[in-house]
Amino acid sequence: MKTLQNRREFLKISAAGAFGMMVFSPLSCKSVPVIDRKSFGVGLQLYTVRNAMGLETDVPADKLATLKRISDLGYRYLELADYSSSTGLFYGYSAQELKKIVSDLGMEIVSSHTQVEAAGITVENAQKMADDHAELGVKYCVQPWIEEVDRNIETYKKMAADWNQVGEIMKNTGIQFGYHNHNFEFADIDGVVPYYDIFMAELDPELVTMEIDMYWVTKAGQDPVEMIQKYPGRFQLFHLKDMYTREKPVFEVNDMTKAAIAPVGAGVIDFKRILEYKDVAGMKFMFVEDDNQGYSEAADAEGIPPIEQTFNGLETSITNLTTDILVEEVAV
Repeated sequence: MKTLQNRREFLKISAAGAFGMMVFSPLSCKSVPVIDRKSFGVGLQLYTVRNAMGLETDVPADKLATLKRISDLGYRYLELADYSSSTGLFYGYSAQELKKIVSDLGMEIVSSHTQVEAAGITVENAQKMADDHAELGVKYCVQPWIEEVDRNIETYKKMAADWNQVGEIMKNTGIQFGYHNHNFEFADIDGVVPYYDIFMAELDPELVTMEIDMYWVTKAGQDPVEMIQKYPGRFQLFHLKDMYTREKPVFEVNDMTKAAIAPVGAGVIDFKRILEYKDVAGMKFMFVEDDNQGYSEAADAEGIPPIEQTFNGLETSITNLTTDILVEEVAV
């Protein structure tokens, strides 16, 4: 398996290198413009670099250097993963401070995963979150997680009803509310599949859009294209992360179920096929995400520091997206 994976990576790197030679070779008959990765509009979910942004670690982080490195890789949009409702700060910055930092680096914050308490976004705290995010200028606020204790039919139904109200509050401030799936929403509970039978059935499409995570959907044995075709226009946000191996469906989120996460284009998910339906889905933005921060046992064995593993994975993802997956035709 490792040999196959290494060969796949070699072929992708070789293809990218060949393309680079075609662009930069002095023997070319005509000048070919250098690829502007930012023009592809690829975003990054900052949960991917949470340690490098000072979260979930005791190691001091250079947040400005991290953001600059993300921009230098060619990522255009950001989706946040740290917000304090008690202070109104994002990664320790005020809305205006962070907005200026990101803008000066040639990027834009368009979305935010806003859950910071176990209860997540509630009707009670929604207005505060909406106001703080309106100052930041985001287009989307997304509920990204449901605690295990709440994964039951009764609570799911209450959440759906509450989120419609939250969506109305967000809409009044110019923000679209959304929900990000994992795999547990697709588990059958006494004949009910919460994602389809509760969320898609009871959430108002005008008030709550779905941020479809391609890895977790696939991990749960679902086909993203079939989902899009069944619910056109319901998926304004895409989360892109790949899967090294395709196995039987599982419905838990833990270290084991995260272990197969791969950089985009380095695994078995057919992103070209999925992205052919982006207009049917109603997609507005796409974000690369890696729950494992790009960690791999192979890289660890080679002594590559975790932060470098993270950025190596981000480099692989955006290279594959901008030289293959998002490229419809390359003129030679």
